[in-house]
Amino acid sequence: MKQLWAPWRMSYINGDDKDATAGCIFCVRDSADEDGDRLILHRGEHAFIIMNKYPYSNGHLLVAPYRHTADLSELSDAEALEMHRLTVLARDALRSWGNPDGFNIGMNWGRVAGAGIEDHLHLHIVPRWNGDTNFMPVFSDVRVIPQHLQETYTLLAKAMASLT
Repeated sequence: MKQLWAPWRMSYINGDDKDATAGCIFCVRDSADEDGDRLILHRGEHAFIIMNKYPYSNGHLLVAPYRHTADLSELSDAEALEMHRLTVLARDALRSWGNPDGFNIGMNWGRVAGAGIEDHLHLHIVPRWNGDTNFMPVFSDVRVIPQHLQETYTLLAKAMASLT
């Protein structure tokens, strides 16, 4: 039997990242000096692109508004437009980085819909490749992540910088 290596997921499993004093992970407006540690790839005026710390696949990105809201209807036109534009930018960076064959893009509203963070709206962009490991989560509740998160961050940051 082969082993699947994803060491960063242990802190998620153990609940180590659920420090109530840490606040919302998407409320990042004034902490740009920590972008590398927080896996923030790009900051816009109203929204930003961040890597998912517990990805479904390599390159799993999130787009979130700076403003803390859980309701899409509460976004201003400027926030909604920038989230759309950052989704396209994230897609372009993922294409440059890993040339995926497709993407899953969407939002999970509410815990029952799969939202791990219910109180701050965010959009998922998950790159997909022909022959990727679709069956693993279905059959054995396992996700295969073939590249370390920090290595993926470094490569995606370079791809993002070339596009902006």
